[in-house]
Amino acid sequence: MHDNTMQELETRRYFAAGLLEWYDRNKRDLPWRRTSDPYHIWVSEVMLQQTRVDTVIPYYFRFLEKFPDVEALAHAPEEEVLKAWEGLGYYSRARNLQSAVREVHERYGGTVPDRKEDFSSLKGVGPYTAGAVLSIAYNVPEPAVDGNVMRVLSRFFHIEDDIAKGPTRVKMEKLARELIPEGEAGSFNQALMELGATVCTPRSPHCLTCPVMERCRGRLEGKAEELPVKTKAKPPRIEARAVALIEGSGPHAGKLLIRRRPRQGLLANMWELPHIEIERPAGKAAAAQQGAEMEALGAGLAETDGVTVLPERWLMDAEHIFSHIRWELAVYRCRLDPRFEAAGLPPHYRWLDAGEMERYAFPNVFLRILAEVGIEQA
Repeated sequence: MHDNTMQELETRRYFAAGLLEWYDRNKRDLPWRRTSDPYHIWVSEVMLQQTRVDTVIPYYFRFLEKFPDVEALAHAPEEEVLKAWEGLGYYSRARNLQSAVREVHERYGGTVPDRKEDFSSLKGVGPYTAGAVLSIAYNVPEPAVDGNVMRVLSRFFHIEDDIAKGPTRVKMEKLARELIPEGEAGSFNQALMELGATVCTPRSPHCLTCPVMERCRGRLEGKAEELPVKTKAKPPRIEARAVALIEGSGPHAGKLLIRRRPRQGLLANMWELPHIEIERPAGKAAAAQQGAEMEALGAGLAETDGVTVLPERWLMDAEHIFSHIRWELAVYRCRLDPRFEAAGLPPHYRWLDAGEMERYAFPNVFLRILAEVGIEQA
């Protein structure tokens, strides 16, 4: 065997052994690390995608209290699942999780499968989720490569390939698989993730406390903070929207009118304040712009939903950033045209009473707007 090959094998053994020893002494006490239940681990991994650990912990407890096992989630109404997910964002994660759990209930008798081919075939389960759940719950030697892991591997092995490109992910998964020590898949994958989350951070990595710093090629080359290489994603497309905060009168006094989104697409099936997309030309005076937006809001809701509203005044601005779109929202206080109110509402509209918030799942941006006008969950 060539000296270079021997040296590479020794470096890999050093890396794995150092990570495992460090993880055993330093791992955070997180609730999903106190269980080997694959369903519970699966829920945690889906919640942790694009969401901070501190944010996830209370959601994890509440979600499992409501849906403690595969059967409970499989049989739950989607509305209840979305409500339990409310505030975590990226709601397609919750829908895909429930769809996949229903498949587990129907095809595997409620037992989360331990074969990669079976688990990976479930709705919304990509290579990372499959690797994480199978390795942590069943100790299957599958890699779990996310942004944290790619950052650690890029720095330690001085890999300058662009991690935003598919071939680089494939290369990282191959390397991560080869690094897994026999019988230690779950601990090793979690150690890699933990190092990336707490030590080998995106900015200002804590190299002096890293258990494998002595052989980190990125650090030795003085490039730790430059790695990983990642091309910037396109900035989100801006959409200007006018939002109607429609206050009831008479028997509906003290209530707000809300509507349900379509069953497919962005924020599917969730509730919101009625709104429309608008043009927002540059250089227009604020008062003139607001007047034009109120006129457009009234006309737009009449055209799209058959709802006749009378906008009265600007209330507030808000914004919400999705992965590919940024909503810039102007919220206007409105009331229903009395003639329309007497005729009844479209089927996807409801009057919202503050005491009924627990019945409806809202995206974060509308929760913020409702809180601003004094309607919050108990």
